[in-house]
Formats: sequence, structure tokens, C-alpha cells
Amino acid sequence: MAAPRPSPAALASRLESPIEEWPYLDEQVLVTTRSRKVCMTCHFFRHHSGANCIPLLTCQLHQGLIAHGAHLTHRCQGWTDDLTRQRGWCPEVA
Repeated sequence: MAAPRPSPAALASRLESPIEEWPYLDEQVLVTTRSRKVCMTCHFFRHHSGANCIPLLTCQLHQGLIAHGAHLTHRCQGWTDDLTRQRGWCPEVA
């Protein structure tokens, strides 16, 4: 069963707030995985420089923070391959 997505109004209010104020994603969103499909390999995953230049790991899809280390062992139901991994550096043109 997929975790419920935040409402559009909740997402809009998060976009207006600084990334440091986003909530951390929990086990309802991120599930443990033993494959290469982890947050770090998803195109929604981002690094941001937080206070005192401490990196913040974020999921742009869920507008939430990812605990340090969880990006290596967890993913969500929205995980997707990016085009480089799907088709290679330069896809064939038909």
C-alpha cells in the first residue's frame, strides 16, 4: 500500500518555507530496500547546504528531509530511474 501524498495546499505551504523547516520523511514514506533503487539514485533526490554548511538531503517529490544515511538504504513508491540510467548517455534517434 502506498503512503498517502500530502495535499496540494500542504505542498504549497512547504514550498514557501525554508528547506530546513521541511519535515523528515518517516517509514510510512521511505521503505528499506536491498537493491540499487535507493533515494540517492532517484532524480527527486537533492543535496542542499543547510546551516553551518551541513548538507541536507531532500526528496523534492515528497517535499521532505531524508535522515543522513537513509538515502543509501531506503526508497519510496515514487522512485524513478532518470533518463541517463534508462537509455544511456545519448539515446538513439529513430
